[in-house]
Amino acid sequence: MSSSPRVSVIIPAREAAATIADAVTSALAQQAVDEVVVAAADPATRSAVERIDDPRVRVVGNPEGTTPAALNRALRHSTGDIVVRCDAHSVLPPGYVARAVELLESTGAANVGGRQVPRGTAPFERAVAMAMVSPVGAGDARYRLGGRPGPTDTVYLGVFRRSELEAVGGFDETLERNQDYELNWRLRQKGGVVWFDPELAVEYRPRSSPKALWRQYFDYGYWKRIVLRRHPGSLRWRQLAAPALVVGLGVSAALALFDWRKAAVLPAVYAATTAGAGVADLVRRRDPAALLEPAALWVMHLAWGSGFIAGLLSGRR
Repeated sequence: MSSSPRVSVIIPAREAAATIADAVTSALAQQAVDEVVVAAADPATRSAVERIDDPRVRVVGNPEGTTPAALNRALRHSTGDIVVRCDAHSVLPPGYVARAVELLESTGAANVGGRQVPRGTAPFERAVAMAMVSPVGAGDARYRLGGRPGPTDTVYLGVFRRSELEAVGGFDETLERNQDYELNWRLRQKGGVVWFDPELAVEYRPRSSPKALWRQYFDYGYWKRIVLRRHPGSLRWRQLAAPALVVGLGVSAALALFDWRKAAVLPAVYAATTAGAGVADLVRRRDPAALLEPAALWVMHLAWGSGFIAGLLSGRR
């Protein structure tokens, strides 16, 4: 890496006219960012980007409309030695890029990233945000819970060496979801290091309704199963918890026809565990939205597990 590497920020954007300006502005405010390339899938988002008066900003089309296709298009139209991935609904905090570039240099990693920090405004969004950073909702995922700096399996977003990113072929455009985790798996299989730093924290806006949350997490589970079919070695224990729960609740429902007491054990334990997570956050945060946290956890777990099982049954590769 040169002493003054060229830095590009790439942003996939679809139906993001209301938020893309904030994302781009936060990228432009970073030290040493040479260009921001947005791959926009719709005219309204493209127009919003074009209204930003800065010569470092470019917008390209994304007719496929998917996130990995947008990332690859933006990557091809960028020129940086270092590539910073940003989302259209994210805001990069001050100093984010400078710290990531410094860590790339000091650690020799292929990708550096940190925590996803969910923050909502409406009560249900805040409940989802609490669920996302609870051990009950996130398992042992460091990019959600935090932890010590060091090598890990995946990070939120990511700051890459272009050479490493291109060596593995960029993002897999056949994956509508889970493309970040799959890319990090390929980087690690090639001998690269994915480095986690908890100080690289980027805010994220959770879904605002149970329906939207269900759709999101069903897709997460579905595409996770597809990735595991391709890369069985990438499996982590936390990825089996939700499908095991769905199967267990299905068995409990069938068992209720014969012995309702035994059938009630798993649902009761699960309800108590999720309620406990909500009560703990209510006490710690003093936010009444924590009363909705158990419902958010139910949607996240059951949707993810159902999607995973649907991906298993689909046979799709």
